[in-house]
Amino acid sequence: MKSKDYEVIVVGAGHAGCEAAYACAKKGHKTALITLNINNIADMPCNPSIGGTAKGIIVREIDALGGIMGKAADQAHFQIKMLNISKGPAVRSLRAQMDKIVYPQKILNMLNELPTLDLIEGEVIDLIIKDKIVCGIKLSDNQQIKAKIVILTTGTYLKSSILVGDQKTPGGPHGEKTASALSNNLNRYGHSIIRLKTGTPPRIKKDSIDFSSLIIEEGDQKHYTFSHDSKPYYDISNQQKCYLLYTTEKTHQIIKDNLDKSSMYGGFVEGVGPRYCPSIEDKIVRFSTKERHQLFLEPESLFYDEWYLQGFSTSMPTDVQELMVHSLPGLEKAKITKYAYAIEYDAIDPLQIKPSLESKVLANLYTAGQINGTSGYEEAAAQGLVAGINAALSLEAREPIIIKRNQGYIGVLIDDLVTKGTKEPYRMLTSRAEFRLILRHDNADLRLREIGYQVGLISEEQYQVLINKKNHIDSLINHLKTTNLSTTSETKKLFKINKIEYPSRGTTLYQLLKRPDISINFINQFSNLDESENILEVVEVLIKYEGYIKKADKEIEKLLKLEAKQIPADIDYNKIKSIATEACQKLNKIRPETIAQASRISGINPADIAVLAIYLRKEYGKDE
Repeated sequence: MKSKDYEVIVVGAGHAGCEAAYACAKKGHKTALITLNINNIADMPCNPSIGGTAKGIIVREIDALGGIMGKAADQAHFQIKMLNISKGPAVRSLRAQMDKIVYPQKILNMLNELPTLDLIEGEVIDLIIKDKIVCGIKLSDNQQIKAKIVILTTGTYLKSSILVGDQKTPGGPHGEKTASALSNNLNRYGHSIIRLKTGTPPRIKKDSIDFSSLIIEEGDQKHYTFSHDSKPYYDISNQQKCYLLYTTEKTHQIIKDNLDKSSMYGGFVEGVGPRYCPSIEDKIVRFSTKERHQLFLEPESLFYDEWYLQGFSTSMPTDVQELMVHSLPGLEKAKITKYAYAIEYDAIDPLQIKPSLESKVLANLYTAGQINGTSGYEEAAAQGLVAGINAALSLEAREPIIIKRNQGYIGVLIDDLVTKGTKEPYRMLTSRAEFRLILRHDNADLRLREIGYQVGLISEEQYQVLINKKNHIDSLINHLKTTNLSTTSETKKLFKINKIEYPSRGTTLYQLLKRPDISINFINQFSNLDESENILEVVEVLIKYEGYIKKADKEIEKLLKLEAKQIPADIDYNKIKSIATEACQKLNKIRPETIAQASRISGINPADIAVLAIYLRKEYGKDE
């Protein structure tokens, strides 16, 4: 094949690569998406689900910016539910079980619709570099392809190894070929390489499971979508059942008796595993006083009969895995179709990337996903989308988008990576976001869709829907503020039926809604609000949590002032007197772009920030 030049080359076609390639090609840039195996585009080697705590909000944010994960998920799931529905709005998130066959096909269909995107099969072994500027890639067949920008989204394939017991085999997920040369070359060019680990549980043949002893987990009896543009594609009453089960005392004993045979505890693993998604043997050791651990059985696809044993990731030998699985209720006679394994792989130190996701080491090189030290499809897709957007903006001579911590979980994710770094696979949690009441499921479009419109991934029609939504929210809030509670007998009767105390004096519907026992749906029963459920949900949160939101807004205002204080790129921190040695070293390494980012670096104290601010004011005329 005769090679041709591209504006953008995306290396790796997992969730990060698909979003990056889509963003660049959607904006009309000539893009190549290169993968080891085209059949594995948007693959789900681990749990075929999208969303989860905080992750579901990330998917909503991806959609708000113009990405494709949410749209594909809406068309490919067979069960969906809202997590933490009994808790406050800050922690509610969608999670849906995907069909492992359908989801990648939906993504591939969207990519194939883009005339400026080429899909290429091959192994990238090196970069073409001139004067520390990336100019293209080299393939294992000696072919060279030039490009103005390269985005690396290599997932778990960089010098990866599969571990089962004491067996260590070079390879990627599904036994695929590993990318053995690229990480060595990245290291040679100046990138620090870290070694990470993740894993996956065994798969179980459906007809060998005794479902009668398991607890049924149903989907929600309410329609949901990840995308702000989708209408529900599914029959709410015909969702696939999943099942809950627990480990037993026998399970724990088997693991304890064979702990030295585990890849992790036998000393065969080099990489650091994810703290918040540990293997089952790690759970038994770290939480030794816990009598049992929660597991879920979930189908991988409606087209075949393999079920996923969520929460049972392990690197035990296959014979021990048999004993472990058969110790579980309902799985006494289970047939394992695929054994669990751990996989370790190379990643780069994320402190070497900018908030735009461009490398600090090589110009015109962007990285996204697990190569940056993250774990999870959603985290990868979010980075891929941002890297793709910023690559396109660079080609257009426009400033990159930097999503702030108060604007989205995507902003928190990227800022944590480039400011704090990571020693283990990073997973997004609601606790990582200081403004999580602002970063909700219901308002992702209100927070980020305008940015998507500005960068060219959101159409005029989609943008007008957003403007219309904002107008409806303002109109409803004004209506509630100016409308008094009706004193009719019908209204009083409704309060009595619902065992809600009727106000002793006149009040507006706005003030009434602030009461904890009053919902906006209850008000809608006697005062027809004539708005969609989505508008009602947003308005209810804004009114009920008004005080907390105002408090958060004040903190955000302080943050934005610090974010506005830019640090010159050529600053020499060694010239700043009275700053702590550790602070000086970290500032030199990370090179923060703003005072706010500097203040979030681990080991940087308020006193160091004060000294830095004074120095900037004195030497550069920056306000303190």
